[in-house]
Amino acid sequence: MRYRVNFKPVVTLADLDSLNQDLVAEAYISAKRGDPEPGSNRGRAYWHGWRCRMMDLGEISIDDGHRRLVRAYVERLRNKPST
Repeated sequence: MRYRVNFKPVVTLADLDSLNQDLVAEAYISAKRGDPEPGSNRGRAYWHGWRCRMMDLGEISIDDGHRRLVRAYVERLRNKPST
C-alpha cells in the first residue's frame, strides 16, 4: 500500500519503544473500517496505531515488516520475567 504521509512504518522494537504509546492506543481504539489515513498533523505514533488497526480489520494488507515487529513483540512478552 502507498501511504499519503511520509511516515516510515515501524518495524523494530526500538522504534516502537520510541513512540508515544498513549497516541498509538488512541488511534488504534478510535480507528473504524473505512477511516481515511490520518494526516501528518497527527504524528507518527498516531499513524502507527491507525495502521495497526487497519491491518487487524483487514482494511490494508499486513506487510512483512509488521509481521517481524509482531513476532519480536510477542517474543519480548514471552521472555519478560514474571512480577
